Amino acid sequence: MYMKVNRLPVKILPDTKRVIFRPFIILSEERIQRIINRILLLSEEETKEELLKVMDNFENRHHKTRQFFYKRFEQMKKFVPTNINLSEERKLLIGAYFTHEYSLESAALFNPSMIWHPDQSNLPDNKKRFIISLRATGEGHVSSLVFRSGTIDSNNNIELDGVSKFAVMPEYLTIDDDNYIAQFADNDVLSERTIFPHSPSELNGIEDARFVLFEDDNEHTYYATYCAYDGHNISMNLLQTNDFLNFKISKLKGAEVKNKGMALFPRKVNGKYAMLSRQDNENNYIMFSDDIYRWESKQLLMEPKYPWEFFQIGNCGSPIETEKGWLCLSHGVGATRRYSIGAFLLDKDDPTKLIGRLKNPLLEVDSTEREGYVPNVVYSCGGLLNGSEIVFPYAMADYASSFASVNLNELLDELTNG
Repeated sequence: MYMKVNRLPVKILPDTKRVIFRPFIILSEERIQRIINRILLLSEEETKEELLKVMDNFENRHHKTRQFFYKRFEQMKKFVPTNINLSEERKLLIGAYFTHEYSLESAALFNPSMIWHPDQSNLPDNKKRFIISLRATGEGHVSSLVFRSGTIDSNNNIELDGVSKFAVMPEYLTIDDDNYIAQFADNDVLSERTIFPHSPSELNGIEDARFVLFEDDNEHTYYATYCAYDGHNISMNLLQTNDFLNFKISKLKGAEVKNKGMALFPRKVNGKYAMLSRQDNENNYIMFSDDIYRWESKQLLMEPKYPWEFFQIGNCGSPIETEKGWLCLSHGVGATRRYSIGAFLLDKDDPTKLIGRLKNPLLEVDSTEREGYVPNVVYSCGGLLNGSEIVFPYAMADYASSFASVNLNELLDELTNG
């Protein structure tokens, strides 16, 4: 039996105009020196004219343009002769020459995760505010973490908040090579906040964050597991925040921190942290730990069973607690690398026990969704229970994102009786 799933008429599309500043890296010190020497040969009047051109072109596209240029100058001033007294304009111009724009979403805006917003004030009784995290991918297939927000009512009508034309980076406080803190200013709008790869393990991507609101002893914390990619190796990181302004990022450790797709349960189970995982690129596993940052053992949970998932299975976000058990969205990969979204149900007291799984996909690519950056893919990093409906965002062909909903009771009936 195929479940009735409602596609919601809301799309989140990539916008090539959303840009950040990044350092323009030149590896050759001799070339850096030649570039700076050319700038030093300009007269003060020429320097002012060139800086004015730069500011006219870029100041209305970025917050804190001058601050970024000055920061880049500070990073490059070791190449400037110490006996030269530089004007502020020349310092800024040097910084500008070692800066470039990066279009965050030029390739894709996909693999969304949906979480309830920490601020639910000033809303009608039938509405709730949510946050969507998304994987933004640009030049060089470098992925970063960005956010959107909106409201949803009891009938699953979604209204997305407006998106700022700016994108801003946090201040990064490095703890060590693998761990850091990212801090945004209070006036940085949520849709502006961009967590760009920072630590060595993630320099080529922050991929597929799976957010969950975690409850422990009546304290609530937002966690997200995500894949860190350095261009050659994959590792798993844990993000932690209470306000979506201040983020702590930690590299997960342990013998079973492998591959992709770790998804944290929203609370401890029998006194331990619990995590869905997929260490072998093929099967679903479950893990338990006393330490949220260390995972040493796993237990097989599910193997591919049906044709639409013969190639591999995985999770599509953190489990959702229901009266009948832990509801988990999943994904399966079938012939021609076609991704579909499914679901399975785990025992509430002992989630190593599989109660049921869908024989057929919950959501498959339709004719309007199959074309994109990676064709024939629908994929989610986590949804929510909204009244009697499961609402989940999903990526379409790894290019853009949308939303769907399914009735909770009908889905549970199918999982327990199908």
